[in-house]
Amino acid sequence: MRAACPHLDATTHHVRDFADMMRDLRGEKLPAWMDRVLADDLPALHSLVNGMKRDLDAVTAGLSTPWSSGQVEGHVTRVKLLKRMGYGRANLDLLRRRILA
Repeated sequence: MRAACPHLDATTHHVRDFADMMRDLRGEKLPAWMDRVLADDLPALHSLVNGMKRDLDAVTAGLSTPWSSGQVEGHVTRVKLLKRMGYGRANLDLLRRRILA
């Protein structure tokens, strides 16, 4: 199927290269990858690259460091859920008790 559709083949190649960058923490390869994507006629990936360009330093750092903010984001989501469960009436004291309980 990829042989019959060059756009699909190019997309597959770019996505695999990006996955390799993520897995191997090779953020320094990001600008070259972005240039290769922009050289092809792939509007969906162009949109992705344009979004990455808005905050290139953060994306490069995310692809270069082994640290993850996943646990922190999980806790923030849980606190927001508790606040929504209080229908907006949960003040700081009640939230503190529910979070620590």
